[in-house]
Amino acid sequence: MNCSHCGDKCDNSNIKIEEHIFCCNGCKTVFELLNENNLCEYYDSETTPGIKIRNEVYYDKFNILDEPEVSRKFILYEDSKIVKVKFSVPQVHCSSCIWLLENLNRLNPSINNSEVNFQKKEILITFEKTTSVKEVAILIASIGYEPVLTSEIQVKSLAHKTLVIKIGIAGFCFGNIMLFAFPEYLGLEEKEFSNFFGWLSMFLALPVMFYAGVDYLKSAFKGFRQRFINMDIPIALGMITLFVRSAYEVISETGAGYFDSLSGLIFFLLVGKWFQSKTYDTLSFERNYKSYFPLSVGVKKENEITTVKNSKT
Repeated sequence: MNCSHCGDKCDNSNIKIEEHIFCCNGCKTVFELLNENNLCEYYDSETTPGIKIRNEVYYDKFNILDEPEVSRKFILYEDSKIVKVKFSVPQVHCSSCIWLLENLNRLNPSINNSEVNFQKKEILITFEKTTSVKEVAILIASIGYEPVLTSEIQVKSLAHKTLVIKIGIAGFCFGNIMLFAFPEYLGLEEKEFSNFFGWLSMFLALPVMFYAGVDYLKSAFKGFRQRFINMDIPIALGMITLFVRSAYEVISETGAGYFDSLSGLIFFLLVGKWFQSKTYDTLSFERNYKSYFPLSVGVKKENEITTVKNSKT
């Protein structure tokens, strides 16, 4: 006989509910949970779509999510009423998994919505603040989709957020600098008018140059220090040349500079970098050493388990 939940061979036929036989108490518990919440349609698309559940699930590992600085790493949005979190769930393998994870609101009424990205094996959950991030993580783990809590995921998420912010700042400044450059485009000869917008353009170019584009400057500087020419060196030289030349023209009142070209260059470079990161994330099948760094570990002493936070995360 095979388990009614995961399909594994059953060594003990005593674990059963009516005509359903299970290989372990873990699978039986998940079946009971789904049955109590009228979610047994989960088994309609496949005969045994479930994932084998460990008999002893170590939920204490999720205690680390009680710390605000840790739980904040998984939060994408938060206000006075709702919270949006994203978890990596590598156990997702079929349409039944997606169906179950997108019906979490039937297991916990505090959950408003849940969306699964099957390609990336990630789940985006929106829930009310009456429920905590820890409770949501435990709920997912209890039905066989234990979220991965590692350093690499959080580093990628933070880097992605930072890149999006830089694109937003560069795009905003680029649009406004283009607007301020209309006197030059239209050939207006009022010098005071042109100088005023030149100073505004230089002011807006500062965050583009020294925040949005600072990674290119840092990379070029590191290349010079190591006596190695990388692809960021010509980009950095172009950025510095455009900025210095434009600042000289504005300060000396000899022109409006080329801040529109500078901000446009950085904006489109960042957009290309964003598309590149999306492509790499889609095609990435390898894990680096950070993939194996947990956010916390459990230390067992005298039959008591203590959660210890990883100081490297």
